[in-house]
Amino acid sequence: MLTPTLDLAALDRLPALKKSDRMPVLFLGHGSPMNAIGDNEYRRSWQALGAEFGASQPRPQLILCISAHWLTEGWWLTAMDRPKTIHDFGGFPQELFDQQYPAPGDAAAAQAISLLVRQRASAPLGLDQGEWGLDHGAWSVLKPMFPDADIPVIQLSMDYARAPEDHYALAKQLKALRDRGVLIVASGNIVHNLRQMQRGATGSQAYDWALEFDQTMGGYIQQGNLDALQNFLKLGQVAKMAHPTHEHFLPLLYAAGAVESREPMRFFNTSFQAGSISMRSVFWG
Repeated sequence: MLTPTLDLAALDRLPALKKSDRMPVLFLGHGSPMNAIGDNEYRRSWQALGAEFGASQPRPQLILCISAHWLTEGWWLTAMDRPKTIHDFGGFPQELFDQQYPAPGDAAAAQAISLLVRQRASAPLGLDQGEWGLDHGAWSVLKPMFPDADIPVIQLSMDYARAPEDHYALAKQLKALRDRGVLIVASGNIVHNLRQMQRGATGSQAYDWALEFDQTMGGYIQQGNLDALQNFLKLGQVAKMAHPTHEHFLPLLYAAGAVESREPMRFFNTSFQAGSISMRSVFWG
């Protein structure tokens, strides 16, 4: 298991990230890429959420996004000054492929964070200087939230070969970044089974196994029993139905690892898409 080794004193050597009030942490159920452009409850909620920053919440100096859609060997950070907008999907209208999110990156901050957060064998995080960018798990939620695209964004990849507890342990190292104006945005889905989608289902309709898994995870979150989230695979068949592959669940572990167990939280977007995708989202802070 990974051991958190964040060098807190080294945060003072991050000139671009000044000390700040503690930033919230977000887990956003992103669902269909069409939510980025559709006039629906999810997009409207992201717009309202973004409006809180700079008003009732501090404005972020940097956004660190963990998306279900960047899976790598080892952990990596985007470290380019101008991350490209990635359209990592197919079969959607041209309007969706035309979407761009030209938020700047922050190569200097990525390099500093890579040295602070350690992965296996105490190695620094890898730095991607040109291959990736901002995939739809990131830009589809950030564009409605921060449409001016004027806040730097860094993505953190996930090593899918690692056990859930390794993801959770690495996430605990991110906690101190919240006191430096870093907004952590984790983007996935608590239930995500595309094979069982029922396109005619309403937001209140879901399979029994989807409801059971969503409510179990929601209960852990509400109770502050965040450590239990990393054991989701122990739910057996219900977990396998909720996540035939679990890359959409892993971002929740990054959000949960970056908060305190009794930190104030609220749920929003607690409905389903197509009966098998939970849009449940969480705001901590």
